[in-house]
Amino acid sequence: MVEAAALRHLRRDAVLKGVIRAIGPCLLEATPREPYEALIRAIAHQQVHGRAAEAILGRFIQLFPGPHFPAAEQVLAMPAEALRGCGFSGAKVLAIRDIAEKTVGGLVPGLEASAKLDDAALIERLVAVRGVGRWTVEMLLIFTLGRRDILPVDDFGVRDGWRLATKADAQLKPKELAAIGEAWAPYRSIAAWYLWRASDAGKKVKAVA
Repeated sequence: MVEAAALRHLRRDAVLKGVIRAIGPCLLEATPREPYEALIRAIAHQQVHGRAAEAILGRFIQLFPGPHFPAAEQVLAMPAEALRGCGFSGAKVLAIRDIAEKTVGGLVPGLEASAKLDDAALIERLVAVRGVGRWTVEMLLIFTLGRRDILPVDDFGVRDGWRLATKADAQLKPKELAAIGEAWAPYRSIAAWYLWRASDAGKKVKAVA
């Protein structure tokens, strides 16, 4: 549930005020899970349609006994060929194994340990993992850890939402949007959610037209 104070703060920006009015209540919710699992799921979804990614993940989970997501140690014990058989590319298999190795080694923190680290510290640690970039960590911070003050300025949808909301001809550069977004702190994740919805709404209008 997004607190009323967050919306009052964001409405101080005239552009966001219009977006919030058009979109309605903020439905942003995090799904708490271990960062290790969230990163593997993110790797599965990279450059793949959502349904295909979920099918691949389903086959991956079925490789291991038990109803729960496989532990890092189990993944490391599984032959790479078996992971490839789920539908993962060679690059994704290497990334998944690196996530597992760095989880066992302690670089990838657990959910409880993550709560004690600030956003910058988590980004710095996790981008050291193969196949994991800043955007992926930002998505984890927002949708897994529930961090409220993340503005993923490299995200196309966020910049597109701002372009549509301002009726601009072109998207702002990431640094330009980051500068504008400083005024939205400490609720930049919520601002990003609204800009994503604005971008989605724009796509629907374009499709109808």
